[in-house]
Amino acid sequence: MQVGIIMGSDSDLPVMQQAADVLKELGITFELTVVSAHRTPLRMVEYASTAKSRGIKVIIAGAGGAAHLPGMVASVTPLPVIGVPIKSSNSIDGWDSVLSILQMPNGIPVATVALNAAKNAGILAATIIGAFDEATGKKIEAYKKKLETDVLAKVEKLKADGWQNSFDE
Repeated sequence: MQVGIIMGSDSDLPVMQQAADVLKELGITFELTVVSAHRTPLRMVEYASTAKSRGIKVIIAGAGGAAHLPGMVASVTPLPVIGVPIKSSNSIDGWDSVLSILQMPNGIPVATVALNAAKNAGILAATIIGAFDEATGKKIEAYKKKLETDVLAKVEKLKADGWQNSFDE
């Protein structure tokens, strides 16, 4: 497995599924499980401290509320950690999760994506791997080229529908 996807609760799965889906699309192997910083701290330490020796290259950690999971995992692993703040049932509009992950102290960095943006976390994990793996790098290049192609097709559709703008003339 190249990427570890962990979340504080199975209620986070609908958000974290987005990371799994994009990694599947890009052909990147991953594992997915629940690891709670507060309810299973020993499991969290064991997961994070053994991830590299198990072949994991990047960890994506999603958490809501106090959202300590990404930072605590980053404190015990040498691997890059991408935090996904999740708006959970006990969350204050998600800002508590965003700030808990974003405001890490110097020395323990966590890359942080937008609220509920696990898809971006998956893309970022693939990009990190792609920086050192040529095949994965080419998949990321193709993925981004498809994004460009999709937008340009929308521009042409707007023109075909009669919408005018001087930029595209």
